[in-house]
Amino acid sequence: MKRDTVILAGATGYLGERIGRALLRKGADVHAIIRPGAAQAKRQHLEALGLTLVESAYDVPSLTTACGGAVCVISALNGLDDVIVGQQSALLDAAVAAGVPRFIPSDFSLDYTRTRPGENRNMDLRRKFRVRLDAAPIRATSVLNGAFSTVLTDDAPILLPKVWRVLHWGEASQPLDFTTKDDVADYAADAALDPDAPRDLRIAGGSASATELAQIATALSGQRYRTIRAGSMGGLGLVIRLTQRLAPSDGDVFPAWQGMQYLRDMMSGRGQLMTHDNARYGKADWTDIRTMMTGRV
Repeated sequence: MKRDTVILAGATGYLGERIGRALLRKGADVHAIIRPGAAQAKRQHLEALGLTLVESAYDVPSLTTACGGAVCVISALNGLDDVIVGQQSALLDAAVAAGVPRFIPSDFSLDYTRTRPGENRNMDLRRKFRVRLDAAPIRATSVLNGAFSTVLTDDAPILLPKVWRVLHWGEASQPLDFTTKDDVADYAADAALDPDAPRDLRIAGGSASATELAQIATALSGQRYRTIRAGSMGGLGLVIRLTQRLAPSDGDVFPAWQGMQYLRDMMSGRGQLMTHDNARYGKADWTDIRTMMTGRV
């Protein structure tokens, strides 16, 4: 029986490799696009996993050749305008030219369809590419997953175990969505192999407010955790603008102010996932928030 071929962009990244592994587990033939300068050790690692490597400098002709015969192109590319809009647009043009029926962009974020333009640079880039994607003659599916679980303790962070606090801006009762990268990858692989996948799929391993996170941390650690309010949403906006002025770091994908913009979209509720499509593919082994926090508080 012939296996479905899926083209994977961004396989050298943490999420991309996970998606590749998940696709292989589900029986797909995965062709990973690798840039000419990719490290030999990384190439060997991906080949050892079972991925077929296809080299491209993200020019449309070579990408079109790479996309031939695929049922879906899935992007886990990470970067700024030159990547999220530029390289993904080349990938999209190639997918259309090769007759690929479906495309999954590198969204994998909170629900940016509900957020305010101009308030989150990285979400604005996804919004910009979405317009381009929706105008193309190809079926598109975005996977929206809230925040990766690393935001809890590593990237933002929200949990502060050294002082037994849970940080929040605005209201402590606002639900926050979290999903592990492994769960996102597993679900994205299912979506890539689903010919009837809708335009947007919203998933979360769990949702909890700052108050609820403090309760979970207390139960796990035996040490009483309390919430700590850093300020209002307006105050967070002021801190973001000040940080952008003092440390612009415009060329960085995740400067300090970018993380703050993401927190603002989460804690304002504008980026909240109002519906969940977790059950669509029968996945039952979601990592819940309690498990995400185990060993971290």
